[in-house]
Amino acid sequence: MRKSKILKWNDWIAFIALSLIWGTSFILIKKSLKAFDSTQVASLRILIATIAFTPVVIFNFKKIDWSKWYLFLIVGLAGGGIPPFLFAIAQTKIKSGLAGALNTLTPIFTLLVAVIFFKNKIDNRKLSGVLIGLVGAGLLIYLTNSSFEGGMMYSSLIILATILYALNANLVKKFFDKHDPLLLTAVSFIVFGPVTIFILSNGDFLDVMRTDSNAYWSLGAVSLLSLMSTVFATVLFFKLVQRSSTIFATSVSYTVPFVAVLWGVLDEEHYNWYHMLSMVAIILGVYLIRPVSGESDKK
Repeated sequence: MRKSKILKWNDWIAFIALSLIWGTSFILIKKSLKAFDSTQVASLRILIATIAFTPVVIFNFKKIDWSKWYLFLIVGLAGGGIPPFLFAIAQTKIKSGLAGALNTLTPIFTLLVAVIFFKNKIDNRKLSGVLIGLVGAGLLIYLTNSSFEGGMMYSSLIILATILYALNANLVKKFFDKHDPLLLTAVSFIVFGPVTIFILSNGDFLDVMRTDSNAYWSLGAVSLLSLMSTVFATVLFFKLVQRSSTIFATSVSYTVPFVAVLWGVLDEEHYNWYHMLSMVAIILGVYLIRPVSGESDKK
């Protein structure tokens, strides 16, 4: 039995940073879609991240256990390969705020994946935290867009992405708990990222860059999305998973709607005290999920 570490101040800073970065990612996806289609946005996001990580892999090539290439591939596809396509496609039809709110489903799926596939045990306190946070998130989803604009099909794409994030977090905790998070992230992108070159070269990306007046603004948005939300935040997330627990780390998705709502306020969207009540429930859920002294993350 291995006991989880007690949360320190830098763990909470990482948690807050991830909330801000990933909360902003939905508006960046929206801006990226001004010029590019969903496939191009996702491919550019992955390709830019792959380019940024390439020097890390080259410099540490001999340190990498390439016999685990298939695990790197699975972690890469679940965390940074498939979800960007799902989010980009979904946000062609649904609002960025709703996308951010749906992302709060990640912790509940993390719990289910841990229990069903990894035989982990979750105590009643953590289960209560997940459920309370989920109720708060569900209320926020309803208040943000009660009509679920775009239909259930597009919302389901984001739900599928949260399931993949949950699988990713559990795989990192199970197989890569002692790995350098920067190197782990870099290798997980390198094993599949180059495929996006083929995807972009077989589309009209270059024509869009030449003819669309929004192209460079969208390219700037997707570049920021890739470097901050994909490169930096993924490394930070893996580190947080290693230092705390999968449930606590993925509960960052509960606070993402705070940022989404703030972006909405800046965009002249209106909210009331019901939104604040739902956010209080989210914070309570995060508090209950946290590891405490003497608690084991794996049982």
